[in-house]
Amino acid sequence: MFSSVWNFIKRHKKKFIFTGAVVGGVYLLSKYAQKKIKEVQEKEASEYIAQARRQFHFESNQRTCNMTVLSMLPPLREAIVTQLNSESLTAMLKTKPANKLEIWENLKIISFTRTVVAVYSTCMLVVLLRVQLNIIGGYLYLDNSVGKSAASPLTPPDVQQQYLSSIQHLLGDGLTELISRVKTAVQNSLGGVSLKQSLSLLELEQQLIWIRAEVDSGRPLSSYMLADDEEVLADQACGLTEKDLVTIRLLNETRDMLDSPDLSKVLGACLNRGFSRLLDNLAEFFRLPVSDSAPDSLSAVSLPLAKIIPIINGQINSVCSDTPSHFVQDLLLNNQVKEFAAIVYETFSTPQELQK
Repeated sequence: MFSSVWNFIKRHKKKFIFTGAVVGGVYLLSKYAQKKIKEVQEKEASEYIAQARRQFHFESNQRTCNMTVLSMLPPLREAIVTQLNSESLTAMLKTKPANKLEIWENLKIISFTRTVVAVYSTCMLVVLLRVQLNIIGGYLYLDNSVGKSAASPLTPPDVQQQYLSSIQHLLGDGLTELISRVKTAVQNSLGGVSLKQSLSLLELEQQLIWIRAEVDSGRPLSSYMLADDEEVLADQACGLTEKDLVTIRLLNETRDMLDSPDLSKVLGACLNRGFSRLLDNLAEFFRLPVSDSAPDSLSAVSLPLAKIIPIINGQINSVCSDTPSHFVQDLLLNNQVKEFAAIVYETFSTPQELQK
Protein backbone atom coordinates (compact mmCIF):
# COMPACT_ATOMS: atom_id res chain seq x y z
CA MET A 1 0.00 0.00 0.00
CA PHE A 2 2.76 2.40 0.94
CA SER A 3 4.68 1.50 -2.18
CA SER A 4 1.71 2.29 -4.38
CA VAL A 5 1.26 5.62 -2.69
CA TRP A 6 4.93 6.36 -3.07
CA ASN A 7 4.80 5.39 -6.77
CA PHE A 8 1.80 7.70 -7.22
CA ILE A 9 3.68 10.59 -5.64
CA LYS A 10 6.74 9.97 -7.82
CA ARG A 11 4.62 9.84 -10.96
CA HIS A 12 2.95 13.20 -10.08
CA LYS A 13 5.90 14.83 -8.34
CA LYS A 14 5.94 17.87 -10.62
CA LYS A 15 2.24 18.44 -10.09
CA PHE A 16 2.67 18.29 -6.32
CA ILE A 17 5.60 20.70 -6.46
CA PHE A 18 3.66 23.08 -8.70
CA THR A 19 0.56 22.89 -6.53
CA GLY A 20 2.62 23.47 -3.40
CA ALA A 21 4.33 26.44 -4.97
CA VAL A 22 1.00 27.90 -6.02
CA VAL A 23 -0.58 27.37 -2.60
CA GLY A 24 2.50 28.76 -0.86
CA GLY A 25 2.62 31.71 -3.23
CA VAL A 26 -1.04 32.46 -2.68
CA TYR A 27 -0.53 32.27 1.07
CA LEU A 28 2.49 34.59 0.98
CA LEU A 29 0.72 36.94 -1.40
CA SER A 30 -2.30 36.99 0.89
CA LYS A 31 -0.10 37.80 3.88
CA TYR A 32 1.67 40.54 1.89
CA ALA A 33 -1.66 41.99 0.75
CA GLN A 34 -2.97 41.96 4.30
CA LYS A 35 0.15 43.75 5.49
CA LYS A 36 -0.13 46.41 2.76
CA ILE A 37 -3.84 46.90 3.41
CA LYS A 38 -3.10 47.35 7.10
CA GLU A 39 -0.34 49.87 6.29
CA VAL A 40 -2.69 51.81 4.00
CA GLN A 41 -5.43 51.78 6.62
CA GLU A 42 -3.03 52.96 9.30
CA LYS A 43 -1.71 55.71 7.02
CA GLU A 44 -5.24 56.83 6.15
CA ALA A 45 -6.21 56.81 9.82
CA SER A 46 -3.09 58.79 10.70
CA GLU A 47 -3.76 61.32 7.93
CA TYR A 48 -7.40 61.62 8.99
CA ILE A 49 -6.41 62.24 12.62
CA ALA A 50 -3.78 64.80 11.53
CA GLN A 51 -6.30 66.55 9.28
CA ALA A 52 -8.92 66.57 12.04
CA ARG A 53 -6.36 67.96 14.49
CA ARG A 54 -5.34 70.60 11.98
CA GLN A 55 -8.97 71.56 11.31
CA PHE A 56 -9.70 71.78 15.02
CA HIS A 57 -6.65 74.00 15.54
CA PHE A 58 -7.69 76.21 12.59
CA GLU A 59 -11.23 76.66 13.91
CA SER A 60 -9.91 77.41 17.39
CA ASN A 61 -7.59 79.99 15.84
CA GLN A 62 -10.53 81.70 14.09
CA ARG A 63 -12.38 82.02 17.39
CA THR A 64 -9.25 83.63 18.82
CA CYS A 65 -9.24 86.03 15.84
CA ASN A 66 -12.85 87.00 16.50
CA MET A 67 -12.26 87.64 20.20
CA THR A 68 -9.11 89.63 19.42
CA VAL A 69 -10.99 91.84 16.95
CA LEU A 70 -13.68 92.56 19.54
CA SER A 71 -11.04 93.40 22.16
CA MET A 72 -9.29 95.82 19.78
CA LEU A 73 -12.42 97.77 18.77
CA PRO A 74 -12.67 99.94 21.94
CA PRO A 75 -9.09 101.27 21.60
CA LEU A 76 -9.71 101.82 17.87
CA ARG A 77 -12.89 103.76 18.61
CA GLU A 78 -11.11 105.79 21.27
CA ALA A 79 -8.26 106.61 18.88
CA ILE A 80 -10.72 107.81 16.22
CA VAL A 81 -12.77 109.89 18.66
CA THR A 82 -9.61 111.45 20.09
CA GLN A 83 -8.47 112.66 16.67
CA LEU A 84 -11.98 113.53 15.44
CA ASN A 85 -13.57 115.02 18.53
CA SER A 86 -17.05 116.09 17.46
CA GLU A 87 -18.26 116.17 21.07
CA SER A 88 -16.29 119.34 21.77
CA LEU A 89 -17.96 121.01 18.78
CA THR A 90 -21.46 120.01 19.87
CA ALA A 91 -20.68 121.35 23.35
CA MET A 92 -19.61 124.66 21.81
CA LEU A 93 -22.84 124.87 19.80
CA LYS A 94 -24.86 124.68 23.02
CA THR A 95 -23.29 127.97 24.13
CA LYS A 96 -24.75 129.73 21.05
CA PRO A 97 -21.45 131.22 19.83
CA ALA A 98 -21.14 133.94 17.23
CA ASN A 99 -19.36 131.60 14.79
CA LYS A 100 -22.14 129.01 14.96
CA LEU A 101 -22.18 128.41 11.18
CA GLU A 102 -18.42 127.81 11.09
CA ILE A 103 -18.70 125.26 13.91
CA TRP A 104 -21.54 123.49 12.10
CA GLU A 105 -19.43 123.27 8.95
CA ASN A 106 -16.55 121.74 10.93
CA LEU A 107 -18.96 119.34 12.62
CA LYS A 108 -20.24 118.26 9.20
CA ILE A 109 -16.77 117.35 7.97
CA ILE A 110 -15.66 115.69 11.22
CA SER A 111 -18.86 113.65 11.63
CA PHE A 112 -18.71 112.17 8.14
CA THR A 113 -14.95 111.70 8.35
CA ARG A 114 -15.01 109.73 11.58
CA THR A 115 -17.82 107.45 10.45
CA VAL A 116 -16.12 106.70 7.12
CA VAL A 117 -12.79 106.21 8.91
CA ALA A 118 -14.53 103.89 11.40
CA VAL A 119 -15.78 101.68 8.56
CA TYR A 120 -12.40 101.60 6.80
CA SER A 121 -10.33 101.00 9.93
CA THR A 122 -12.66 98.31 11.31
CA CYS A 123 -12.50 96.42 8.01
CA MET A 124 -8.71 96.80 8.01
CA LEU A 125 -8.52 95.56 11.60
CA VAL A 126 -10.55 92.44 10.79
CA VAL A 127 -8.43 91.60 7.74
CA LEU A 128 -5.05 92.42 9.32
CA LEU A 129 -5.69 90.33 12.44
CA ARG A 130 -6.93 87.46 10.29
CA VAL A 131 -3.64 87.50 8.41
CA GLN A 132 -1.39 87.92 11.45
CA LEU A 133 -3.07 85.38 13.70
CA ASN A 134 -3.28 82.76 10.95
CA ILE A 135 0.42 83.19 10.14
CA ILE A 136 1.19 82.69 13.85
CA GLY A 137 -1.38 79.89 14.06
CA GLY A 138 0.21 78.07 11.13
CA TYR A 139 3.66 78.20 12.70
CA LEU A 140 2.29 77.09 16.09
CA TYR A 141 0.66 74.10 14.41
CA LEU A 142 4.01 73.12 12.88
CA ASP A 143 5.73 73.51 16.25
CA ASN A 144 3.23 71.11 17.83
CA SER A 145 2.89 68.55 15.05
CA VAL A 146 6.22 67.83 13.36
CA GLY A 147 8.21 66.83 16.42
CA LYS A 148 10.13 70.09 16.54
CA SER A 149 12.11 70.69 19.70
CA ALA A 150 10.26 72.85 22.21
CA ALA A 151 13.58 74.59 22.86
CA SER A 152 13.62 76.07 19.34
CA PRO A 153 10.05 76.99 18.29
CA LEU A 154 9.48 78.75 14.98
CA THR A 155 7.78 81.67 16.75
CA PRO A 156 8.75 82.04 20.42
CA PRO A 157 6.25 83.88 22.68
CA ASP A 158 8.32 87.07 22.82
CA VAL A 159 8.58 87.10 19.01
CA GLN A 160 4.80 86.68 18.78
CA GLN A 161 4.32 89.62 21.12
CA GLN A 162 6.74 91.82 19.19
CA TYR A 163 5.17 90.83 15.87
CA LEU A 164 1.56 91.35 16.98
CA SER A 165 2.42 94.74 18.50
CA SER A 166 2.73 95.99 14.90
CA ILE A 167 -1.08 96.37 15.00
CA GLN A 168 -0.41 99.62 16.85
CA HIS A 169 0.47 101.25 13.52
CA LEU A 170 -3.17 100.96 12.45
CA LEU A 171 -4.23 102.61 15.71
CA GLY A 172 -1.52 105.27 15.51
CA ASP A 173 0.32 106.70 12.50
CA GLY A 174 -1.64 104.61 10.00
CA LEU A 175 -4.94 105.88 11.43
CA THR A 176 -3.72 109.49 11.36
CA GLU A 177 -2.77 109.14 7.69
CA LEU A 178 -6.10 107.47 6.89
CA ILE A 179 -8.01 110.26 8.65
CA SER A 180 -6.16 112.87 6.60
CA ARG A 181 -7.00 111.04 3.37
CA VAL A 182 -10.68 110.56 4.23
CA LYS A 183 -11.08 114.11 5.53
CA THR A 184 -9.85 115.51 2.22
CA ALA A 185 -12.31 113.28 0.34
CA VAL A 186 -15.21 114.34 2.60
CA GLN A 187 -14.30 118.00 2.15
CA ASN A 188 -14.25 117.61 -1.62
CA SER A 189 -17.60 115.79 -1.63
CA LEU A 190 -19.62 117.60 1.05
CA GLY A 191 -17.76 120.87 1.56
CA GLY A 192 -20.05 122.76 -0.79
CA VAL A 193 -23.30 121.14 0.35
CA SER A 194 -25.44 123.50 2.39
CA LEU A 195 -26.57 122.49 5.86
CA LYS A 196 -30.13 123.33 4.78
CA GLN A 197 -30.01 121.10 1.70
CA SER A 198 -32.15 117.99 2.01
CA LEU A 199 -30.74 114.62 1.04
CA SER A 200 -32.54 111.33 0.49
CA LEU A 201 -30.97 108.04 1.50
CA LEU A 202 -30.13 107.44 -2.17
CA GLU A 203 -28.37 110.82 -2.40
CA LEU A 204 -26.53 110.13 0.86
CA GLU A 205 -25.36 106.81 -0.55
CA GLN A 206 -24.04 108.60 -3.63
CA GLN A 207 -22.04 110.96 -1.42
CA LEU A 208 -20.45 107.95 0.34
CA ILE A 209 -19.67 106.38 -3.04
CA TRP A 210 -17.83 109.53 -4.15
CA ILE A 211 -15.90 109.66 -0.88
CA ARG A 212 -14.91 105.98 -1.17
CA ALA A 213 -13.82 106.43 -4.78
CA GLU A 214 -11.44 109.23 -3.84
CA VAL A 215 -10.02 107.35 -0.84
CA ASP A 216 -9.52 104.15 -2.83
CA SER A 217 -7.80 105.97 -5.70
CA GLY A 218 -4.96 107.09 -3.44
CA ARG A 219 -2.14 105.05 -1.92
CA PRO A 220 -2.72 101.31 -1.35
CA LEU A 221 -4.95 100.68 1.66
CA SER A 222 -2.44 98.13 2.96
CA SER A 223 -0.02 101.00 3.68
CA TYR A 224 -2.29 102.18 6.49
CA MET A 225 -2.22 98.74 8.08
CA LEU A 226 1.48 97.99 8.47
CA ALA A 227 4.48 100.26 8.97
CA ASP A 228 7.73 100.06 7.02
CA ASP A 229 9.84 99.99 10.19
CA GLU A 230 11.16 96.50 9.53
CA GLU A 231 12.89 97.78 6.40
CA VAL A 232 14.84 100.24 8.56
CA LEU A 233 15.68 97.42 10.97
CA ALA A 234 16.83 95.25 8.10
CA ASP A 235 19.38 97.91 7.15
CA GLN A 236 20.81 97.60 10.67
CA ALA A 237 20.87 93.80 10.65
CA CYS A 238 24.33 93.67 12.21
CA GLY A 239 22.88 94.88 15.51
CA LEU A 240 19.76 92.72 15.51
CA THR A 241 19.16 89.62 17.58
CA GLU A 242 17.96 86.33 16.14
CA LYS A 243 14.47 87.07 17.49
CA ASP A 244 14.47 90.47 15.77
CA LEU A 245 15.28 88.75 12.48
CA VAL A 246 12.40 86.29 12.99
CA THR A 247 10.05 89.21 13.64
CA ILE A 248 11.25 90.94 10.47
CA ARG A 249 10.61 87.75 8.51
CA LEU A 250 7.06 87.55 9.91
CA LEU A 251 6.41 91.20 9.03
CA ASN A 252 7.71 90.68 5.49
CA GLU A 253 5.49 87.61 5.09
CA THR A 254 2.57 89.68 6.36
CA ARG A 255 3.29 92.45 3.88
CA ASP A 256 3.40 89.92 1.04
CA MET A 257 -0.10 88.81 2.06
CA LEU A 258 -1.39 92.38 2.46
CA ASP A 259 -0.06 93.38 -0.97
CA SER A 260 -1.59 90.37 -2.72
CA PRO A 261 -4.51 90.82 -5.17
CA ASP A 262 -6.51 88.28 -3.16
CA LEU A 263 -6.36 90.41 -0.01
CA SER A 264 -7.33 93.49 -2.00
CA LYS A 265 -10.48 91.65 -3.10
CA VAL A 266 -11.22 90.49 0.44
CA LEU A 267 -10.79 93.99 1.88
CA GLY A 268 -12.96 95.37 -0.92
CA ALA A 269 -15.68 92.85 -0.07
CA CYS A 270 -15.48 93.85 3.60
CA LEU A 271 -15.77 97.54 2.72
CA ASN A 272 -18.74 96.87 0.45
CA ARG A 273 -20.48 94.96 3.22
CA GLY A 274 -19.50 97.54 5.82
CA PHE A 275 -20.90 100.50 3.90
CA SER A 276 -23.99 98.48 3.02
CA ARG A 277 -24.59 97.79 6.72
CA LEU A 278 -23.97 101.49 7.49
CA LEU A 279 -26.68 102.45 4.99
CA ASP A 280 -29.01 99.88 6.55
CA ASN A 281 -28.48 101.60 9.90
CA LEU A 282 -29.09 105.04 8.37
CA ALA A 283 -32.22 103.79 6.60
CA GLU A 284 -33.96 103.51 9.98
CA PHE A 285 -34.03 107.33 10.08
CA PHE A 286 -35.45 107.68 6.56
CA ARG A 287 -38.49 105.44 6.99
CA LEU A 288 -41.95 106.55 5.84
CA PRO A 289 -44.90 106.28 8.21
CA VAL A 290 -46.47 102.84 8.05
CA SER A 291 -49.68 104.26 6.55
CA ASP A 292 -47.81 105.84 3.63
CA SER A 293 -46.42 104.07 0.61
CA ALA A 294 -44.01 105.10 -2.08
CA PRO A 295 -42.67 103.40 -5.22
CA ASP A 296 -39.08 104.30 -4.32
CA SER A 297 -38.47 104.35 -0.57
CA LEU A 298 -34.76 105.26 -1.04
CA SER A 299 -35.68 108.70 -2.38
CA ALA A 300 -39.13 109.17 -0.82
CA VAL A 301 -37.83 110.72 2.40
CA SER A 302 -35.30 113.54 2.55
CA LEU A 303 -33.71 115.13 5.59
CA PRO A 304 -31.81 118.42 5.87
CA LEU A 305 -28.06 117.83 6.10
CA ALA A 306 -28.06 119.51 9.51
CA LYS A 307 -30.33 116.72 10.80
CA ILE A 308 -28.28 113.96 9.11
CA ILE A 309 -25.04 115.12 10.79
CA PRO A 310 -25.89 113.90 14.33
CA ILE A 311 -27.18 110.62 12.88
CA ILE A 312 -23.93 110.06 10.99
CA ASN A 313 -21.90 111.22 13.98
CA GLY A 314 -23.35 108.52 16.23
CA GLN A 315 -22.70 105.61 13.86
CA ILE A 316 -19.19 105.03 15.23
CA ASN A 317 -20.74 103.40 18.29
CA SER A 318 -22.33 100.76 16.08
CA VAL A 319 -19.39 100.33 13.71
CA CYS A 320 -16.72 100.03 16.42
CA SER A 321 -18.86 98.18 18.93
CA ASP A 322 -17.04 95.75 21.23
CA THR A 323 -20.25 93.73 21.54
CA PRO A 324 -21.10 91.55 18.52
CA SER A 325 -23.16 94.09 16.55
CA HIS A 326 -24.60 93.30 13.13
CA PHE A 327 -21.86 95.41 11.55
CA VAL A 328 -19.00 93.49 13.18
CA GLN A 329 -20.69 90.11 12.75
CA ASP A 330 -21.10 90.74 9.02
CA LEU A 331 -17.35 91.21 8.73
CA LEU A 332 -16.30 88.32 10.98
CA LEU A 333 -18.66 85.88 9.21
CA ASN A 334 -17.87 87.08 5.69
CA ASN A 335 -17.19 84.03 3.50
CA GLN A 336 -14.36 85.68 1.60
CA VAL A 337 -12.64 86.54 4.88
CA LYS A 338 -13.01 82.93 6.04
CA GLU A 339 -11.68 81.52 2.76
CA PHE A 340 -8.68 83.85 2.76
CA ALA A 341 -7.94 82.99 6.39
CA ALA A 342 -7.95 79.30 5.42
CA ILE A 343 -5.47 80.00 2.60
CA VAL A 344 -3.12 81.87 4.95
CA TYR A 345 -3.31 79.14 7.58
CA GLU A 346 -2.78 76.40 4.98
CA THR A 347 0.26 78.22 3.62
CA PHE A 348 1.98 78.59 6.98
CA SER A 349 0.93 75.29 8.56
CA THR A 350 2.39 73.18 5.74
CA PRO A 351 6.03 72.05 6.22
CA GLN A 352 8.28 73.83 3.72
CA GLU A 353 9.54 70.59 2.21
CA LEU A 354 5.94 69.76 1.21
CA GLN A 355 5.53 73.14 -0.47
CA LYS A 356 8.45 72.59 -2.83
